[in-house]
Amino acid sequence: MPDTLDVREKVKLLPHKPGVYQFFDRDGKILYVGKATSLRSRVGSYFAKDLPNGKTRLMVAKIADLRTIITETPYDALLLENSLIKEYQPRYNILLRDDKSYPWIRIRNEHYPRIEGMRNPVDDGSEYIGPFASVGAMRTALKLVHQLYKLRTCNYDLSPENVAKGKYKRCLEWHMGNCRGPCEGLQNEEDYDANVAQARQVLRGRIGGVVRLLKQQMHEHAEKLEFEQAEEARQQAEKLESYQARSTVVSPTVGDVDVFSLARNTGSTFVNYMRVIDGAVVHGITVEFKRSLEEPDEEVLQYAMAELRQRFRSNAPEAVVPMDPGIEMPGLSITVPQRGDKKHLLEMGERNAQYFMLEKQKQEALVDPEAHADRILEQMKQDLRLSELPRHIECFDNSNTQGTDPVSACVVFKNAKSSKKDYRHFNIRTVEGPDDFASMEEAVERRYARLVTEGEPLPQLVVIDGGKGQLHAAMNVFDRLGLRGKVALIGIAKRLEELYFPDDSAPLYIDKRSTTLRVIQQMRDEAHRFGITHHRGKRSKRIVKTGLEEIPGIGPATAQKLLTRFGSVKGIREAVREEVVAEVGVKKAEVVLKAIEVNPTTPTVDHP
Repeated sequence: MPDTLDVREKVKLLPHKPGVYQFFDRDGKILYVGKATSLRSRVGSYFAKDLPNGKTRLMVAKIADLRTIITETPYDALLLENSLIKEYQPRYNILLRDDKSYPWIRIRNEHYPRIEGMRNPVDDGSEYIGPFASVGAMRTALKLVHQLYKLRTCNYDLSPENVAKGKYKRCLEWHMGNCRGPCEGLQNEEDYDANVAQARQVLRGRIGGVVRLLKQQMHEHAEKLEFEQAEEARQQAEKLESYQARSTVVSPTVGDVDVFSLARNTGSTFVNYMRVIDGAVVHGITVEFKRSLEEPDEEVLQYAMAELRQRFRSNAPEAVVPMDPGIEMPGLSITVPQRGDKKHLLEMGERNAQYFMLEKQKQEALVDPEAHADRILEQMKQDLRLSELPRHIECFDNSNTQGTDPVSACVVFKNAKSSKKDYRHFNIRTVEGPDDFASMEEAVERRYARLVTEGEPLPQLVVIDGGKGQLHAAMNVFDRLGLRGKVALIGIAKRLEELYFPDDSAPLYIDKRSTTLRVIQQMRDEAHRFGITHHRGKRSKRIVKTGLEEIPGIGPATAQKLLTRFGSVKGIREAVREEVVAEVGVKKAEVVLKAIEVNPTTPTVDHP
């Protein structure tokens, strides 16, 4: 096998033409299949000095040989790449993680064709419609056409000769009204084929045209006084309209389009594909594409469009997509909508892709919690531009009431889960009045000065609940303790959920549905809950102490008991004497009632 130097020399000889390239290792095993608009430029980029992706660098180090195939157009290159990936499944390529076999509906190539469901199409001359996203959807469609058109289900050879000879007899299906008896010539082949033609349109999702035809037939039969036939056509039209109503009708103006929506996490992109015919969604499916080299969304979209349109045998003239895929596909116009029905379609597909992704994550969390946590942390590392996985994260929040009873809370997450035994709260000692910045500075310094002094492990990431002011206060502490550059620090502002980094004037906005933002929000909310709980407890003790506890002979336990029962000093004063006695006894009841009557200025604050 040629060495790497020979490969670099080959690159210089490549043409500036579209095509497909293949990388091989020293054992002749295929590593990667790619496409290019310009082979020399694209392949040459792999041998640049500074490759951004670690996996790409690893793959390039293994390349011992390359082969190319020149194509006429970039789209031809895309189709060839798709087929080669499916054939060889190279390690470093985008792989479709979908091993399901989808159901199809077969219209047999025979006299009086049967219409039936099956899994794997075969080359038998029959017509196949599908695939359907689920067996349930396929069976619903089959049931509808059989109810409407009374098609046969028997396996008789209904050739004209056999029918003329009277070879077969009517079966139970005829007696039950599920078949019109073509086996005995009770339904001629022309009429049967007309029904099959309508059934074909229904199965392909073109229900509107069939409904219009049936209503026309209904009126024609009614004019001829053929009322039974008119009633049958009316019932068929109603059933079809009812079936269509269960589909998601977008707009009659949309027509026939393919819709592709994306959702992504670390390592995978989830593509939702919807097939819209006559303004109604007739197929919907979400598949996962595994990214090996952190391919951009545009490249995944190209692959998904080629694969799914081919799989579902779509010939829709238009594709609605969230971004320009960067390639022209013959006979297909690309639309990136900004508003209107097509934009709503795109958003609906994105919601479905997000839901599918979250369900996969939930399953992963149950089956393999460690892998699930690693995926979340890897995503956070990428989104927050961290140098290492944030396995240990801490979040700070302040709480006070108009400057009184100020406290700070620190919650700890390890491996993307709360570690409640490591939670800490801080009673602010050095700050007078409502100074949120100084309170944050005190709490952060007390926390990390202790960790540094005791040699305890530091977190990889610290989150500050607040904007630039709180973040700056925490950064001052990090500078004094020498933690700048050792521990990542970010702030989250509540209003727009934007993230702030030290020394960055512009905030970072992360997708509201991203895993990273959800984890940070969860930490922020948990820190707020933990802090406010401690603050309320501290305030309650102060209120009790400044009220009932000042009465001689009444301790904190008795005061708390009375406030819990009556709610406030006012409530005690207005209570029946026997109720107070029942709660704390005669002696203490007399002391309390006498004191609050003598001193009506005793606080009447409600018990929190």
